[in-house]
Parts: sequence; structure tokens; C-alpha cells
Amino acid sequence: MEPRVANKFRLGRKIGSGSFGEIYLGTNVQTNEEVAIKLENVKTKHPQLLYESKLYRILQGGTGIPNVRWFGVEGDYNVLVMDLLGPSLEDLFNFCNRKLSLKTVLMLADQMINRIEFVHSKSFLHRDIKPDNFLMGLGRRANQVYIIDFGLAKKYRDTTTHQHIPYRDNKNLTGTARYASMNTHLGIEQSRRDDLESLGYVLMYFLRGSLPWQGLKAGNKKQKYEKISEKKVSTSIEALCRGYPTEFASYFHYCRSLRFEDKPDYAYLKRIFRDLFIREGFQFDYVFDWTILKYQQSQIAPPPTRGPGMDAGPSSAIPNGEQSGRQAGLSSLDPSRRRNSGNLLPREKSPVANDATISTDAMRASGSTRHVDSSGRARIPDTRPRSSPRDGSSNQNAAAGTNKYESTLKGIESLNFDDNKRVG
Repeated sequence: MEPRVANKFRLGRKIGSGSFGEIYLGTNVQTNEEVAIKLENVKTKHPQLLYESKLYRILQGGTGIPNVRWFGVEGDYNVLVMDLLGPSLEDLFNFCNRKLSLKTVLMLADQMINRIEFVHSKSFLHRDIKPDNFLMGLGRRANQVYIIDFGLAKKYRDTTTHQHIPYRDNKNLTGTARYASMNTHLGIEQSRRDDLESLGYVLMYFLRGSLPWQGLKAGNKKQKYEKISEKKVSTSIEALCRGYPTEFASYFHYCRSLRFEDKPDYAYLKRIFRDLFIREGFQFDYVFDWTILKYQQSQIAPPPTRGPGMDAGPSSAIPNGEQSGRQAGLSSLDPSRRRNSGNLLPREKSPVANDATISTDAMRASGSTRHVDSSGRARIPDTRPRSSPRDGSSNQNAAAGTNKYESTLKGIESLNFDDNKRVG
């Protein structure tokens, strides 16, 4: 007899795993709709699935929040059934040869700020903002960005009175060191400003191809975090953003100017990027870099094997062996890499009504005609750490490379594009 969950979902093949448990492709036996099924052993030392399911329930209904279909216990497992989503932004970054265009980054930034603002509006911090935790949708929602993985989320204010949590220091690092804010490295309790600063590092990672504090050698995790912190502190905002539009430096200066309890001006941050978008002459058409690749590639050669240490590393604040890992389980594909080149394609339709469609006219808030020349930027080599809790042997990586690549192509193919619907 085939395994079932809640007598409603058929358990299929495994599509992801992590030290928290395993993730399977599932099928609703009544509707034939595919879902993601996350399994966590009930005996795990630090269970997180129940907490995460509660967070999703609180956030339910928000744009870019995956729907929870069912949570409960089946045999020896806590089970969370959710929407099946598309590739993560880390997957797509790899697919586009580890560099994204300014246009793609700005279109993503607009949605990502919206997602973070929504989570904050529900009185929670995410505390693990990274490319792996943002996924694209599938089908008619292929252009919508989803935010996932609330295992490290924390309530920062009372839901009724909005009384903010108190300022504290001497805190351990929570999140992923590569994208952690300066104050998080310094042991200061996180607040809304820190989620936004982390997003700034994600955007620069997409533009640059890597961050200056990647690939640092250290004897253990504590020393590694210290080295990342030292490099981050010693890298000025201007140095980090050199060669890119000044709006990115302005974003960081604003985030770091916020006090602990301050409510960020999310509209201001979106506006500076939208104004830049218009001055660059871009069309908000949802044609991302990977959209172009999908249309260009009719025959694909097997890619280079995905080497070890390609992800950002585990999220902290969960003991070793209990890291949430990359939430690929909500996604229908695994990462790989291809170079982005080519001309613009027909514009895409807006993903959903809830994400306000941003037309060229609606975004024209500035009369400036300044254009930042970002062409000719040297590709920064990948200097990521060469070790990871999820690293396998070189033979295993080589064997998995082709399978992951084929899976990625299938996921990219599942992104639905309608040439007849145009935006802006």
C-alpha cells in the first residue's frame, strides 16, 4: 500500500533533505495537485516543525507566503504539508552563472522588501535572510517571490500593544554569518533594521557574484564567525558598493542609521530602487535573467560539477546536527549554473494582483536622467568556503551534478510565461 499523509496526500520521491529531516514530493489524491511534504522525526533533539507551522499560520494570506495544507503527526514523524514552490534565488543565481543583472536585482529587491515588511507587520523578525530562503513560484505565479523558513523567526513586539522587546547585547549569532548584520555580529539583539541590512548583503552578493568575507579560512566555526565579522567591519559601505549605483550605498547607510526600536521606512527603500530602475530605462516586465536563458537554450551541455561549499553555510542558533539547512524541499529543483547572455524577450505578466504592478509611468517619481555605467564590471571569482556540513565526496558530487542540473532545467521549464500578457 502506498504511503499516505492524513489519508489525503500520497508520499512520492524525496526532493530534499537536511539535518532537520527530509522533504518529499506529495500528491493530493483528490485533486492530483502536487505539494511539498516535510518530515521531522518526533524524537529530534530540537524540533522546529511545529513552531514553523504556527508561524506560517500567522502569516497565512500574505502575498508570497506559501500555504500550509496540513500539519500533524504520522507515526514517528511530525509532518508539514505545504505548497510546492519553484527554484530558490540561490538556485537561479547559480543557474545564471553566479551573477545577476542590475535589472533583475532591482525587480527582486522590490518584492523582497515587500515580503520582509509583511513579516514585520505581523510582529515577527525573520532573522535568516538569505537567497536560499526566497523561492519563485510555479505556473502563473512564476514571477512571484516567496519567503520561507521561519525556524529562526522571533516575535519582536507584543501583537496587541506593540510593546517592543528590550535592547540586549551579548547575544549569540543567529542566522547565516555571510548575510548577518554588523550589530548581529557584535552580539546585539536583532530588530527590524537587521533583516533589512541582511537583505542589502544579499543584493550585493547577486550583483558582485560574491562578498568580500567569503572564503576566509579558520580553525573552527567560532573563529570563522570572528573573521567574517572583522572583515565586514573593516569593509566600508563605499568599498562594498564600489562600481555599482550609489543607491545601494544609500540603502546600507539608511539601515545602519536606524535605532533599535525604529520602524523602517520601507516605502523609502523601495522608492530609491524604483527611481534608479526608471533612470536606467528598464521596463518592469518580469523578464528576469533566467527568463532569457530559458528562451535561449535549446540544447544544454552538462555543466561543471557543483563543487563543495557552494551554499552560504548553515544557519546558526540551532545546534550542530540540527541546522535547518537550505529549504530546497519547498522547491521543485536543485541549483546549477549557466551563463546569462542575450536580448530582451516579450514582457511577462504580473504574478498576482496583491503585488502592485509597477508600470513605467507609476514609477516615474524622479526627473533625473543620470545613468550609472555598470558595464564592464569584472566578474569576481567564487571564493566561498570549501567546506560545508552538506559536502559529500567528490565522486558523490560528480554523480549528483548531472541529476541536479537536469532537475534545474525541469524546474526552469515549469516557470510559465505568457507572451501575450504585458505589464507597464
